[in-house]
Amino acid sequence: MIQPDFDVLTIGNAIVDVFSRVEESFLARHNVTKGMMRLVSEKESAELFEDMGPSTQISGGSGANTAVGVASFGGKVAFIGKVKADRLGKVFTHDTQSSGVHFATPHAASGPSTASSLILITPDGERTMNTFLGACVHLAPGDIDEAVVASSKVTYLEGYLWDPPLAKEAFKKAARIARAARRLVSITLSDSFCVDRHRDSFLDLIRSDIDILFANEKEIKSLYQVDDFDAAMQRARQDCAIAALTRSEAGCVIVKGGEVHVVEAHPVEQVVDATGAGDLFASGFLYGFTRDLPLAQCARLGALAAAEVISHVGARPQISLNAHAKAAGLL
Repeated sequence: MIQPDFDVLTIGNAIVDVFSRVEESFLARHNVTKGMMRLVSEKESAELFEDMGPSTQISGGSGANTAVGVASFGGKVAFIGKVKADRLGKVFTHDTQSSGVHFATPHAASGPSTASSLILITPDGERTMNTFLGACVHLAPGDIDEAVVASSKVTYLEGYLWDPPLAKEAFKKAARIARAARRLVSITLSDSFCVDRHRDSFLDLIRSDIDILFANEKEIKSLYQVDDFDAAMQRARQDCAIAALTRSEAGCVIVKGGEVHVVEAHPVEQVVDATGAGDLFASGFLYGFTRDLPLAQCARLGALAAAEVISHVGARPQISLNAHAKAAGLL
């Protein structure tokens, strides 16, 4: 059998975002604080869903969004994440596979339902998120497909999944397989609160197994417990081969040894929804990187992808990023 051959493998949470427009009275009835993100139980999620009006379902999850972005650029990409064999699990699988991503992680037959985030949009445009993590946090070492890891140029790990112990072991297993196959390993720190919880183990992983580190300004300063971005950048360049550090509208900084590349943000007419900006930046960067493009060009592809995704609701691209990049003269 011919082994698969992927540019990028991403490993992360498999979540379906469910958007619904509601009145203020809906929030009051369910005792939900507007504008907040809260974790809810399966029972609470089901009760909210039953009481909601018409909804739009868009598959999400940070690492999965990155995978879809790589596919939109034209890269060969795989995703490993856990869903249950239920309705939302089928939605997630369909959305991900139809986007051109290889997704073959076995569906859970029992246990909690597929993860979902019920996103309630009030008339003032405010978004209130109610997230049930469900099946995705039950990713285990047995879900790691050794052949896929070994044949992927870069394995990209989602920091959010560093919380569950089994998922952490799955990450470590993937890193070992990639190392043995002489492939590269990457991680995104995902969230500054995530960094606060796991600072020491993140640093150990970065220093021992990570080739490409993705972080935004807040996350990298949290990692090194410094208030100054430049100080954090200097620390990062000592700990891993490449650090891709994003700074929102201020663009990004890519460091590799003695190289420092400062790249501006790609222009965007209006920021509609910033969700997914970091995920899609990683898509563009990794697509360029696996094609041996110069680091500054990789960063420009990342900035272009981030600008596209923040121009609309939802954390996945709505146009071909390959065509978009060609039109911008970046490919």
